Amino acid sequence: MEISQQAGWCKKPASPMNTRAALEAVRNTAWTIVLLTSAAVMGASGISRVSANLGHSTVMTCPNRTNISMVTWKINPKTGHQCTLAYLIDKDSTGKNSCSDRINWRSRPDWDQALEIQQVGKADEGNYTCEVVNADGNFHYLYHLTVLVAPRMALYCDDHGNPVCEAETVKPAAEISWVPESNSTPRADSHGNGTVTVVSRFAARSTNGKNPTCIVSHATLNETRSINCSSRISSLSSAATKESTAYIEK
Repeated sequence: MEISQQAGWCKKPASPMNTRAALEAVRNTAWTIVLLTSAAVMGASGISRVSANLGHSTVMTCPNRTNISMVTWKINPKTGHQCTLAYLIDKDSTGKNSCSDRINWRSRPDWDQALEIQQVGKADEGNYTCEVVNADGNFHYLYHLTVLVAPRMALYCDDHGNPVCEAETVKPAAEISWVPESNSTPRADSHGNGTVTVVSRFAARSTNGKNPTCIVSHATLNETRSINCSSRISSLSSAATKESTAYIEK
């Protein structure tokens, strides 16, 4: 019976050198899978959401890692170009690409890899990624920055002598409440420039002799103001009486 060449090859014992090479390849592949899995796990850890008040400073940190060879901050704002900061440990050198002077290392990057933004503006909103490289692989830490703007508040009396409270800000919108409690429903108007104006008209049967107080609540501001519209009502009533008298005299 004839035996095929392939069958004869299969029966041949593997040489020790080929066996070692195969084991080395398997070991290298295993390490590659471990490193890729580690990076994937770090990337899947989620985004930390941070906020900063307009015009203030904010800091984002990189968790400490040992034996770091390189640290990179990658900044992707909602508007504008990507900005990059990098530090090479072995060369003790830093690099900066397309970043404004307001965005920089908080201190010396060889011992503090935190990023600091001074005088935060709306254009700074976006995603920030710190990438740390060491012998164990690449580790990514993601942040999403939201810039908060304090609302502009206005309290006045309308033409009917009713207190009206307004609060204009960028999202998230402010919340308005009254003391004494009002049964009116605030109205929110969105504008093309990204701002939202919340308007609430005071509507209560009785104030028990107290001036209505508007309370504006927001992540950047908690402000209260009071107003007395009774003088406005008296003026309107007096003006109406004078007009009626003048009409009768005619």
